[in-house]
Order: sequence, then structure tokens, then C-alpha cells
Amino acid sequence: MKKLNIFILIIVLFSSCDQFEDDINVNPNAPSQASGTQLIANAMLYLPGLSSSPSAQFMSQYLSETQYVNASLYPQSSTSFYGLYQGPLMNLETVLNADDLSGNEGPIPNQLAVASILKSYFTWHITDRWGDVPYTEALQGADDFTPAYDTQESIYNDLLSVLTAADNQIVAGSISNDIIYNGDMSKWSKLANTIRMLMALRLSEVNPGLAQQEFTAAMQAGVMESNDDNLVFKHLADANNQNYWFSQIDLQGRDWWALSETLVEKMKPYGDPRLYVYGDPNRTDGDYTGLLFGDTEDFDTDKYALLGSAIHQQDAPVYLVTYAQALFAMAEAAKLGWISGGDIEAENYYNMAIENSMMQWNADVSGLDAFMMQADIAYDPARAIEQIATQRWIHLFMHGYEGWAEYRRTGYPDNMVSPGGADVPNRQIYIEAEQFNNTDNYNEAVQRQFGGSESLYGKVWWDAN
Repeated sequence: MKKLNIFILIIVLFSSCDQFEDDINVNPNAPSQASGTQLIANAMLYLPGLSSSPSAQFMSQYLSETQYVNASLYPQSSTSFYGLYQGPLMNLETVLNADDLSGNEGPIPNQLAVASILKSYFTWHITDRWGDVPYTEALQGADDFTPAYDTQESIYNDLLSVLTAADNQIVAGSISNDIIYNGDMSKWSKLANTIRMLMALRLSEVNPGLAQQEFTAAMQAGVMESNDDNLVFKHLADANNQNYWFSQIDLQGRDWWALSETLVEKMKPYGDPRLYVYGDPNRTDGDYTGLLFGDTEDFDTDKYALLGSAIHQQDAPVYLVTYAQALFAMAEAAKLGWISGGDIEAENYYNMAIENSMMQWNADVSGLDAFMMQADIAYDPARAIEQIATQRWIHLFMHGYEGWAEYRRTGYPDNMVSPGGADVPNRQIYIEAEQFNNTDNYNEAVQRQFGGSESLYGKVWWDAN
């Protein structure tokens, strides 16, 4: 009996020690698992990366490289989408598949709606850069390391449905940890419909019937109504959440990026006040001189207008989906006859778009009326699509991938250059690892889209130009 009691005592002691060790190794102030809104907030932190990179600006020829020019000459090299899948998309997928979301952080339908809207936005960005990409079989972790590539057409069709469902899912109440809209679900609703509307316009050349149907439905559901509704990532004057360009220019002292001649040619002759925000005057004579995109001979940065101080402040915001962008889309839709009003309404939306673009960028609007009356700026029914597209491209400054997508769709602006004989690419090349790690699906996607050999100049599905 004594031996049995001793044995029981030993078991209890060891069990108590194990429990004691577990207790002292747990921080009661640090959650062992991220909550739904924390995962959503972490995904939001990736939003600036959809815009803030030199390669994005090169695709739209907003900036010219002053030092390492070869990086801007459209080399036939691959680009990885892995970070977007492994980071924000995986976080959002975790939320969408969770069965234990807490209503303490806001209504669960709203958490799911925001996760769906953000997932749709990231996915739209990915497919517009690469074309067909993993979608329905993606984000399964160890359950599937080799997902099939969905066609861009099927991805678009599904995202349009997802955005519609997300908007309809929203209920009364806010969510916590919302670093974009501070839990205001009315703004998330307008964002969902605005993204849907912009996606629909992207289909104007490849499927105009569906494009008009989705465009008008999204517009009727309620899109952005002012610059207060903008999807904008607000950086802080803090090293932990600072603007990318501040880290490159102010901290590293790099004068590597000048305004491109392509951009300046469309702004300077008209005294466009946004030019004085986009760039700083050159150091030689205080003028705004653009650098020829891809110039490999002149590296005197004092001669050119470098990226504007307002753009690379530590807390400078990044604009992603904007009210002015929505207005430009509605101007084009009116001109195309998708919505009522014809040229009268198209002109109204066009003028409002330019005005709100100026205000978004904190440009001096004291001379706005005179600016709008200039021959090439004033709405001309015969050149309306060109004017709308060109002014939209100017507005999208520093959102290079979006400006590039609109250029591919419309062909404007009409002064893009071909550095070293290389035209503006039509897409980006899949990361090379896919050839070895996801061989069959990669080969099938390349064969389906490009006949077996991919390059920068194979076209994505909606690019009918």
C-alpha cells in the first residue's frame, strides 16, 4: 500500500510540474491565436505594396530610373505572386473558413464581408498582372501545394458575384481593428460596389454586354460619393508604419526616381497643378523637366524634377480605389451609352473627376476653371474616350499597376515610349518556381493562354487591343 501511495504521489507531482511549466510559459496578455479582425488588419497592411514599388511605376511610365536604368527596361524576367498568396490572401482565407469568429469584434457577417471584399481586391490585382492564376484550388496550405490555374474570365465572373454577395451580407454594426474605415460598414459597401464597377469597365472590350450589366448594377447598389470614401492607406510618422518612398529617399538618400517625360508632357503644357505635387522642381533652374523613360545616357539628377516631397513624406498616404477614379469610370460609361445622359452627363462626370482628383492630391485649385477651359482639357465629344483615359492615367499617379491596366485596355496615354525597343509589357511572367513545383498546372495555363511559351507580351483575357 505504501508503494502504491508513493507511486500516486510521484504521478501527481510530475503532473503538477507539467501544469506549472505550461502556466509559466503562457503570456496571459498575448493571444495564442489571432482573431478574425486581427487577421483582416494584418492583410490590410499589405495594401500599400499593391502600389508602392518602382516596378509598378515603370509599368505605367510615371517615374524614370536615374541610376539603375536597366531595371526599367522591361527585362524578360519573372515576378513572384507568392507573397500575396502567403500573406494577405492566406489571412483572409483563414477568416472566411473560420468556425469560431467572435461577435465581440463586430457582427460576424460584417467580418466576413470585409474579408471577402479585400480578398477580391487582392485577387483582382493578381490576375490583372499575370493573367490566369490559382484561385479555386489556392490557399489550401499543405492540403494542396499544386493548385490549378483558373482562367481570368472565370476569376472575374466569380469575383463580381463575391463582391455582390459581400455587399448584401453587410448588417448594422461596426467591426474592430479596422485601420482603413474605422469600422464604418457603409464605406465598405461603397468600396465593394466601386471595385465591382471598375472591374466591369475592364471588360469593355472583351464582353461589353456583361460589362454594362455589372457596371449599372454596381452603380445602382451605391458607389463612392466623395473623397472621404477613398480606399487610402494612411501611413504614420513612425518607423513601424512609414511610407515606402520615405524609407528609400529620405532615409537612404536616393535620388533614383524622376518624373518621366511621358508624364510631364501630359501635364506641364497645361499648367496642371497636380504636377507641382507629383514632383519637385529641378535643382538647375527650378523648372519641371521630365526624364526620358529608359534614358541610359544622362544621369544628372539636378536637371530633372524628382519625385515630389509630398509623395515621399513619412506619413504620406497611398491612394488605391478613389472617388475620382469612379467618376472617370462613370464618364466613360455615359459616353459608351451604358448609363443615361450621353455627352452631357459624360462631361459632368469628367469635370467632377478632375476636380476631385485635384482635391485628393491637395493641388492648388484656384485656377481650376481656367485649366478646364483649355482646348485639350475641355470635354470634346469627338475625343472623349482619349481625354477621359488620359486624365484618369494622370490621376492614378503612383498607383502604377492600375494605371498600366487602364493603358492596356484603352491605349492611352498615347505617348508611352519603348526603351531600347522594348514596348510596354502586356503582363508579367510567372515566377520560375512554378515551372518546377507546379509543373503540370503551369504548363496547362501557359498553353491555354499563349500557345506554350510565355513572355511579357502575351495578353491577358480582357486585353483586346
